[in-house]
Amino acid sequence: MKRYGILNSSIARVLAGMGHTDQIAVGDCGLPIPEGPERIDLALALGEPPFLRVLEAVAGDMKVEKIVLAQEIQAQNPAVLAQVEQLFAGRGAAVEFVPHSALKEMTRRCKAVIRTGEATPYANIILQSGCIFG
Repeated sequence: MKRYGILNSSIARVLAGMGHTDQIAVGDCGLPIPEGPERIDLALALGEPPFLRVLEAVAGDMKVEKIVLAQEIQAQNPAVLAQVEQLFAGRGAAVEFVPHSALKEMTRRCKAVIRTGEATPYANIILQSGCIFG
């Protein structure tokens, strides 16, 4: 039995299989998940589990070189944005803001989309995998 890191077998498998520049998304319960990427549904009830808790666990178990957020989070959910910025402070990850419609389109190229129970607007992120050596 695994002792550390992500215990969810689907998330652990996807992270272990990711290479440099591969992407994974973590989203709120309203983010549409397109056909193609694996759907990992963690939503239990409205607000559970929260976006930030899932993001902390995933980001703690992978090397992130870039994050992509919806531009709309800046005005519509500044509290979550501040928490995301704090989580990634000092990690050297580039930050890109795109229109929410573009972020939803980008999820098509993700290896997986993790659905949380989060019920606040624009609590969605794409994490791009970095290289763990070099």
